[in-house]
Amino acid sequence: MNSWLPDEVAIEIDARSHLRGFLYAPEQARGVVLFLHGSGSSRFAAINNRIARLLAEKGFAVVLIDLLTAWEEQTDAITRELRFNIGMLADRVVAALDWVAEHPALSRLPVGLFGASTGGAAALLAAAQRPERVSAVVCGGRPDLACDYLKQVRTPTLMIIGHEDVPVPEWSQHAALGAWPPVQLVSVTGASHLSEELGACEQVGQQAADWFTRYSTRASEPPPLSTAPGRGTEMARH
Repeated sequence: MNSWLPDEVAIEIDARSHLRGFLYAPEQARGVVLFLHGSGSSRFAAINNRIARLLAEKGFAVVLIDLLTAWEEQTDAITRELRFNIGMLADRVVAALDWVAEHPALSRLPVGLFGASTGGAAALLAAAQRPERVSAVVCGGRPDLACDYLKQVRTPTLMIIGHEDVPVPEWSQHAALGAWPPVQLVSVTGASHLSEELGACEQVGQQAADWFTRYSTRASEPPPLSTAPGRGTEMARH
């Protein structure tokens, strides 16, 4: 992987509050991905930055952001309530979409959303609320938390699950059946909820990169989704 470091960014959500994040910005990016990590994680987590760097190496600008402010994270560490407030988290994603639309280097690029765990549910809800702004969604984790809005999502969506992430695979299959096409469900063999196992992170990043290349890029001939034999398996497709 490249050794370069991301830039710090701040996304305003009101006059006194900002969301903090990292911006990975390769030269001549062909798209931008908002990376929305899940409950209990942060922009500093190694797994999040590994996937962000992989997407950047594939030519995507990546904005890896915390959807809670520093004060909210301290509160949530005790109450564990804000991380499941999907409506509020989706509003933060919309604020990030507005920030991208005004960013001089990113505003003309197609935008994809990569959501992990509860960030996946927030990504789906934001895509339902701003269909004209989101070209593709990759959801890893908890699409069931956005089930009430899945019929409103018209954005091509890839749901990635860890085969060992019980009971998330069952939840994701039910969510996929309730979603509007095109939606695809892919299982990564040997991966748990955070996909931190050896090789699993790279598989997740590659699947996401392929999906964004297909639906959220200016490339004229996007490659097919990569599914390594015995590692990733396509489970459902509409």
